[in-house]
Amino acid sequence: MKLVVQVKLLPTPVQASALEATLRACNRAATHASTVAFNRGLRDRNGLQKEVYADLKTAFGLSAQPAVRAVKKVVDAYATLRANLRAGNLGPSTSRRCRKAVSTPIVFRPEAAQPFDDRCLSWQHDARTVSIWTVDGRMKGIRYTGHPDQLKTLVQYRRGESDLIQRGGKWFLIATCEIPDAEMFEPVDWIGVDRGIANLATTSDGTNYQGRRLSRYRRWQARKRAELQKKKTRSARRRLSAASARNSAMPRT
Repeated sequence: MKLVVQVKLLPTPVQASALEATLRACNRAATHASTVAFNRGLRDRNGLQKEVYADLKTAFGLSAQPAVRAVKKVVDAYATLRANLRAGNLGPSTSRRCRKAVSTPIVFRPEAAQPFDDRCLSWQHDARTVSIWTVDGRMKGIRYTGHPDQLKTLVQYRRGESDLIQRGGKWFLIATCEIPDAEMFEPVDWIGVDRGIANLATTSDGTNYQGRRLSRYRRWQARKRAELQKKKTRSARRRLSAASARNSAMPRT
């Protein structure tokens, strides 16, 4: 079973500047690769990579792995677009939204998430830091924090890529974790329960639960409520309010 764990990065101003420059460079490179893929009808990863790999390294300052990740991001984006078109999620082919989607190349936002694999991003769990490739060189010692349970899951089960994202001026890493499936529990027997009006519940083995004590208690409550409402005193209103709060907190049968 795959889960994602989000941790918050705590970069210094210098580190944050390098992360922002990296994210923007990767997304400019992805937009360029997307334009090439659209104009030349390239949809497979290998074909697109042959066309744009050198440009992504020289024109956008990406190293080998970030360039490959940018190409994969473009290919995945077009695969998602095709799936949405087949499913009709963008409306009929004559709709304005659908025509716009197929008539222009996909553009990536400057702050869109960028995936990093283990060759570009390493985790130092004991020190709670990460080392990540940037356009300004390798940035080491970037601190991170998160919920203790999620950090424990991260240490034990993290596998594959992690996505760098910027949200509201804050930095996050979203890591993929592969958790072993829980052992299947096979029940030895079962019972059906039907909740009704005349009876509180009736089980599949024929047992009726009428709830006579509960019905008597509710009738008693109704009488008391009517008596207190008739008095119209401050004390009565206070007791009604307290009883209403207790009843709202009780689970309904």
